Amino acid sequence: MFPRPLTPLAAPNGAEPLGRALRRAPLGRARAGLGGPPLLLPSMLMFAVIVASSGLLLMIERGILADMKPLPLHPPSREGAAWRRALPRPGGLSLEAGDPDLQVACSNWKRLLKVLAGVLDNVDVRLKMDHRNDLVFLADLRPEEIRYRLQHYFKFLFVRDPLERLLSAYRNKFGEIREYQQRYGAEIVRRYRAGAGPSPAGDDVTFPEFLRYLVDEDPERMNEHWMPVYHLCQPCAVQYDFVGSYERLEADANQVLEWVRAPPHVRFPARQAWYRPASPESLHYHLCSAPRALLQDVLPKYILDFSLFAYPLPNVTREACHQ
Repeated sequence: MFPRPLTPLAAPNGAEPLGRALRRAPLGRARAGLGGPPLLLPSMLMFAVIVASSGLLLMIERGILADMKPLPLHPPSREGAAWRRALPRPGGLSLEAGDPDLQVACSNWKRLLKVLAGVLDNVDVRLKMDHRNDLVFLADLRPEEIRYRLQHYFKFLFVRDPLERLLSAYRNKFGEIREYQQRYGAEIVRRYRAGAGPSPAGDDVTFPEFLRYLVDEDPERMNEHWMPVYHLCQPCAVQYDFVGSYERLEADANQVLEWVRAPPHVRFPARQAWYRPASPESLHYHLCSAPRALLQDVLPKYILDFSLFAYPLPNVTREACHQ
């Protein structure tokens, strides 16, 4: 969340004005931000979301969209939406073009916010990321300060395919981070693995075990890395000015920096050398390897993420999994 410039935001580099672009945005992707009226009344929007979600739940119950095509090898293009249009950066500013899987971790945005606040010199400073100091969180503010920021600041949200996000969290937290292995992994193994013993290491959690854990968890009490985004970020309560996606990270981060008039030397951090994103092929493999009944139990917990942000449900029919 950035403070809005004192002067009205103009669309950069000759693009159509921001308010007009956002009003033409697809339902559920953006609202008419920066003072413009909402696309629909909240009650109408919620009704539409409920209807869409109910349809998806019915499809899950009857076979997880058996008539859908197999998972695409590349994310679908949404070039036609004006609010997603890639814009050239002034002064040669670049977001490390060429890799569509640049990391969209919140730590990168926190690093960028610290640069904008003058705490760090640049986004490439090789320091261990401090996730609390030199940052202002809404929870640290008084109610009137929170209301002011929600009304006057530029608010943006980045989303990702819900199942790809789960797979990424599973691989990273249980494959690399000892704290998560001890806090969550050991408990998951004790719950769902026969003969696990009282003190498992928690470093060998399987993906189906992780999914069973999610089925039994209350979404509102989940860890932030696998909590549904509609719970985590409250898109039906907060009027976000921009909703970007992991699949179009470069163009969307580019556009946010343009609209908040970031200095020319500020750019979104390049992906870290060690980072290996979850590919569509890897996701397809893990989903096809999991029991189908288990997926039917997991998907409803994330159904609003699918419907609000227009992500397709996976096709894990026998035909698709054997291709």
